[in-house]
Amino acid sequence: MSSVRRVAIVGGVRTPFVKSFGKYKATNQEMQTEVLNQLAKRFHIQRVDEVVMGTITKAGTDWNMAREAVLGSTLDNSTPAFDLQRACGTGLSALIMVANKISLGQIECGIAGGSDTNTKVSLEFSRQASDKFIQLSRSRSTGEMLRMMTGFRPKDFKPTVHGITEPRTGKSMGEHCELMAKEWKIAREEQDQLAFESHQNGAKAYGEGFYNDMVQPFSNVDKDDILRPDTTLEKLAKLRPAFDKQNGTLTAGNSSAMTDGASAIYLASEDYAKKHGLPILAFFKDGQSSAVDYVKGFGLLMAPTLAVSQLLERNHMSLQDFDFYEIHEAFAAQVLCTLKAWEDEKFCRDFLGRKQALGSIDRSKMNTKGSSLALGHPFAATGARIATTLAQLLSQSGSSSKGLISICTGGGMGVAAILEAPENK
Repeated sequence: MSSVRRVAIVGGVRTPFVKSFGKYKATNQEMQTEVLNQLAKRFHIQRVDEVVMGTITKAGTDWNMAREAVLGSTLDNSTPAFDLQRACGTGLSALIMVANKISLGQIECGIAGGSDTNTKVSLEFSRQASDKFIQLSRSRSTGEMLRMMTGFRPKDFKPTVHGITEPRTGKSMGEHCELMAKEWKIAREEQDQLAFESHQNGAKAYGEGFYNDMVQPFSNVDKDDILRPDTTLEKLAKLRPAFDKQNGTLTAGNSSAMTDGASAIYLASEDYAKKHGLPILAFFKDGQSSAVDYVKGFGLLMAPTLAVSQLLERNHMSLQDFDFYEIHEAFAAQVLCTLKAWEDEKFCRDFLGRKQALGSIDRSKMNTKGSSLALGHPFAATGARIATTLAQLLSQSGSSSKGLISICTGGGMGVAAILEAPENK
């Protein structure tokens, strides 16, 4: 599928990703404002035609966060913006939306991204307590207020902290992924090996200076603090199961950590980028979102298998046509289930509607600069982080290079995209 107009990826920035409840005290809006300021400073941006950003752990007062982040940034106040949310696929979905608008000629340039913080998540009260508080706020006299206060009970003042669970099943993503690991017979040792490689690749990338321009200091932090260059397979093997305490294989070491952070990426039409002397790291070729019926037993995080399959079919490509694979590491088991499913002829036939299996990939081309297990996973920020990483890889490679992005999300959805290197590389 060729675009009406080619969409250039100019560059991206992000805050360091840090473990939640640690070094950051910033809100989502503050982090989004920060990455917008960093992009504006680097590329001398005064205004763009659209800003699309999102967050998952959003407070009730954050109903217009992207626009508020713009208003708090150095971007011109005439810059339009709106929020978007698709669980962990938020950042990549925002990128695809901006890219499609550029491709169709509706806009010339835009910014996509997202942020998440678990540290500053809003607390809520039970439905019954909330009803009482609302009625209390509507009191018209001191006497009425005192009468209503007598209806409160101690339990009404206990806040509720919502976890990332699936409303339809009551299970967390980790619990769902445990079921997938059992179904696809993914061994603990395989998961730990993938996590170990992610940390090694991330540490090597930092040592080479790969992240120097991308990761900008924020709140006295200048580097991802989840990255463990000194981790070993022996250390990972000692960790206890995190979700299925008795028979599980998912641990804190082979699962992405609760993370705070933000990222943003700048896109423009090819003509606009050339006219304004902007760098072109890569071109966006196509994107796809898909969903599966996980309520009836399909693996919650298996939708990327379908999204990638549909994307490849539309573009007349095979799974082996890529020089780089950026597969989001929500859990090591999720990545390994996806890889195994693509190799399984029955799965590809019955669930993806293909005549034969998609096949295997060259694992040495996958997540070569580390991914979510090592760098962290602020839910809505991951998409722009991955896309910027891939664009930079393509910029440093040959002109025929191509990269594939695959991201699993809550709700049984998956988002995928294809990027290509510029011809003059």
